[in-house]
Amino acid sequence: MDLKGRSFLTLKDFTPKEIEYLVDLAAEYKDKKKKGIPHDTLRGKNIALIFEKTSTRTRCSFEVAAHDLGIGTTYLEPSGSQIGKKESIADTARVLGRMYEGIEYRGFEQAIVEDLAKYSKVPVWNGLTNEYHPTQMLADLLTIREHFGYLKGIKLTYMGDARYNMGNSLMIVCAKLGMHFTACTAKEYFPEEALVAECQEYAKESGASITLTEDVDAGTKDVDVIYTDVWVSMGEPDEVWAERIKALSPYKVTKQVMENAGEHAVFLHCLPAFHDLKTKIGKEQGEKYGFTELEVTDEVFESENSLVFEEAENRMHTIKAVIAATLGA
Repeated sequence: MDLKGRSFLTLKDFTPKEIEYLVDLAAEYKDKKKKGIPHDTLRGKNIALIFEKTSTRTRCSFEVAAHDLGIGTTYLEPSGSQIGKKESIADTARVLGRMYEGIEYRGFEQAIVEDLAKYSKVPVWNGLTNEYHPTQMLADLLTIREHFGYLKGIKLTYMGDARYNMGNSLMIVCAKLGMHFTACTAKEYFPEEALVAECQEYAKESGASITLTEDVDAGTKDVDVIYTDVWVSMGEPDEVWAERIKALSPYKVTKQVMENAGEHAVFLHCLPAFHDLKTKIGKEQGEKYGFTELEVTDEVFESENSLVFEEAENRMHTIKAVIAATLGA
């Protein structure tokens, strides 16, 4: 399958077969990595990594993946470029497109990564925007398939704030691949109606289903995957903490939730997670609002059903597949 020259901005742009191809390719690269088989087939190429939002997993995944493929990287941190400040997105894109074979962007509005792709004329990869997180989806698919052996028919429930990148992207990929997606949260945190309608059209083709529910028992009964994310995202004001904690506390992933899902169910989280108070922000907010765990209990996070660290590792393998496929390794 030829994806050379394509940007990777949202999985809405890719067919089910193309998505499955990228997962297959990631599995191949993972196998080579584990066996110590060199695959540096893109020596001489260089990519720019633009991070308006910092990250551990995304940065490390892109840098290690690029190194394994023989690619050079330039990391541009939030203060490391003039993008959108002294220089327009279009001008930045046209400069970088003449120096690099590909560009990664992690930051805010989807329009920024779309403009980078429009004006740079080289493949652009979405490392996370407010609206979508497509590279995370590939890692999740690889993790689920490794555990269950298949994807079509998997029942996945997302708990928490389903209005933004994680809820949106999980709903899209499940609808595309014939998986059953449930957003289990307070009504005001459901995904946007327009995107739900779009995904329902994908679901008609794949045999998927989309369910939105406020009922925790019904929403998590006999499902394969329980998924959650932090309730307050990077860059959001402190004032939203009280509102989110009050509205989303009934949707915390607990032992009872996992038991309702069944013994076979696994837990996924894109990380970082507030499963304890061993972080600066967790400690500060925990003392302020009186919690010791937030979106998931430590008991679930550290359980045998938790695949969060396998999932984190798979970020690197799947990102490697995206880079290689779009640069034509």
